[in-house]
Amino acid sequence: MSKIDRQREHQANERTFLAWLRTSVALIGFGFALSRFGLFLSELQSTVTKQNIPTHSFLSSQNIGIGLVIAGIIIIILSVWRYNQVFWQIEQSNYQPTRLMVWITAGIVIVVGILSIPVLLWTKPSAPSTPSSRSSRAERLISDRLYRTQVKNKRPRPQLDGVSRSGLAQALAGAPTPKNSRTRSR
Repeated sequence: MSKIDRQREHQANERTFLAWLRTSVALIGFGFALSRFGLFLSELQSTVTKQNIPTHSFLSSQNIGIGLVIAGIIIIILSVWRYNQVFWQIEQSNYQPTRLMVWITAGIVIVVGILSIPVLLWTKPSAPSTPSSRSSRAERLISDRLYRTQVKNKRPRPQLDGVSRSGLAQALAGAPTPKNSRTRSR
């Protein structure tokens, strides 16, 4: 094998190692994000509902996130081992391809995916006890003021959905709202 061919093979080996390294960094980052986001959601839910939320002992987003971080670390260790193995095989002109890393990574992703299904199915959406953004405190105050104004004038209570700012200002001032906001000039 010529010197240029050997360099080319070593460079391909390094690119493969870096690809496995990127994969492991992505698994570690995704595991960290999944774990922290799951913790954030459980804290948010317990704050909103004012109740302690029971967590599943084994199948939780935090445990799956930790599993992904561990899987990323294992892939780094295996990729370094494989890089060194291929390096010496290239030097001895005795390269033997193997698919061990592909099967291990695919197995880890399959196991994590299977463990994620119960977490997704067991998570029950809960309705927050606080008002939604459509009925904020300011909108309720405006609606109450409009209602009191309408009761004095014996008109039905107005609905705030779809009211423009100018229509809302006119309603607060007690002026009748125009049916068509466009003015025709001839």
